[in-house]
Parts: sequence; structure tokens; C-alpha cells
Amino acid sequence: MAKPFASSADLGEKRQSLEILADGVYALTAEGDPNVGAIEGEDFLVCFEAMATPVAARRWLARLREHTDKPIRYLVLSHYHAVRVLGASAFGADVIVAHEKTRELIAERGEQDWASEYARMPRLFEEPGSIPGLTWPTATFSDRFTIDLGGGRGDLVLQYCGRGHTEGDLVAWLPERRVLFAGDLVESQAALYTGDAFHRDWASSTLDRVASFGAETLVGGRGAVAHGKDAVAAAIGQTRDFLTVMMREVSAAGSVKEAFERTHKALAPRYGSWPIFEHCLPFNVSRLWDELHGVERPRIWTAERDRQVWDELQS
Repeated sequence: MAKPFASSADLGEKRQSLEILADGVYALTAEGDPNVGAIEGEDFLVCFEAMATPVAARRWLARLREHTDKPIRYLVLSHYHAVRVLGASAFGADVIVAHEKTRELIAERGEQDWASEYARMPRLFEEPGSIPGLTWPTATFSDRFTIDLGGGRGDLVLQYCGRGHTEGDLVAWLPERRVLFAGDLVESQAALYTGDAFHRDWASSTLDRVASFGAETLVGGRGAVAHGKDAVAAAIGQTRDFLTVMMREVSAAGSVKEAFERTHKALAPRYGSWPIFEHCLPFNVSRLWDELHGVERPRIWTAERDRQVWDELQS
């Protein structure tokens, strides 16, 4: 029996949980749906990630407003994927910050990614008609961008750690609180999506740099918040293991179909029950097969290509 395409059959509502990680530091998780967060400055807010539509974003902001009424000065986008950025207009932020490569990716493939992700994950696109168009950063950087939070709150450091989940991922680091918002460079008890990834860099130098912060609380792209050094190390280790197993199995295969079958068999015992595992794996293997066979930059995903890969590997 054919499996439903990607997450098209995942239509049940997920329970959202708002956690206060430290004074003025918030994270919203939702049973494997994309995580978002916010950090209070002295007289302003920094929001991390924008959700898939303005309507979905406004629901998150309504919960946040139960705790603070400070205006949103900065909206930080960890990378370019549609479910992370298309709700940006709801925030009314003075500045939208992203890595320079993220801006380039939006220009190159933002429209195709929007159509692709909407077809893969329709539930996340609450009232898609509310999206006014592509989200464009108004401030970009190549290595580091520092926001002075004021009032003795220290700095929020936006850092590029290298190629990983995409070419342009950033993390947000609160050294005073030892809190790291890692975006999709780290998942905590959730499967990885690697369809636009650079697996070898991600599994080695990029995750090494993420680990070097010494975070004591980590908010990954999906899954529960990791509390404590051991849990942070486990989340980073799980992410690295997932990538390492993928690279081992795909490199040993003689065809992309065999690569998918080997990788599924190797990963499923540990990760198969985690959110979006079945959804992501065909796209992950397709990209890794390309990467290991000389395709340096990820090919653009379109709704049509998504279906072709799914039908070849997962159905």
C-alpha cells in the first residue's frame, strides 16, 4: 500500500508548549512541529523564526503577549525554508536578519521552495492566503551579527557555523544565559531533513562549532528543548549520528533505490518513530546521493520533483 505523500496526511493538531527558559527567554515547541522563540531586550524583543503563515505567527505572538508587550525590533531567520520564514509580516519587526547565503537562496529558489513545502506539509500553512509574498531579510551578515540587549542583559550573538542543513544556517547564542537557538542544525528527538544539506560539513566542522558554545539549554529546530549539558550533548550527538549513518549507507549503495533501502533499514530502529522520519528520508537520500556523486550544491526542489522522488523511493 502506497504511503501518503510526505506529511500530507498529518492533519492532526499538535499541542503547543510555551517554555520560559530564563528571564525573558521563551521557546514554543509543538510535538515535532517547527520550534520558535523570543528573547527580551531592555525595551524590545528579538523573535527567532517566523512560522509558515502570518495567521500561524499571530497565534504564537498572542501567547507571547501574555508575558511581554515589548515591541519587536528584530526578527531572526535561521535559514530560508518556507515554514520558517513566510509568516514574517505578522511580526512588524524593524529589522529582519538572516545570513547572506539565506538571502541568496530566497532569490534563487524561494518560490519553488514555497510550493514544495506547501504540498509536503499543508497543515503548517494555516490560511495560506494570508502570506503576502516571499520574505526578504533587511540585514544580512557573513560571520557574526551581535545585538546588544541592553539593561545588563548582555548580547545576543547570531553566528554562522558553516554549511549544514542549508548553505546559510545561523544560530542565536545567549552567553549570559548559556542558551542556544540552533535552528535545524540540531534536532532533539526529531528526525533530520537534509534535502538541502551539505552532509559532510554538517556532520563534522559545523556541529563541532555548535558544540563549542558549551550551551546548557538548546532549542533545536524541532523536538523538545534540551535542558542541561548532557541533554544538549545528546541532541548534538543524535544529529551527528543520523548524518553519519546516512553517509555510511548511501556511500555503500550501488543505486539511489538501494541507498534508500539501506538507510531506512539502518536508521529506523532508533529514529523511525520520530516526527517526520518517513516524510524526509526519500529527499534526504536523494540529496546525499547527489552530494556523494559530485553535485556540490543541492538541486532545487519543486513540487514536481518532490513527487518523482517520492514515487521512486518511498511508494
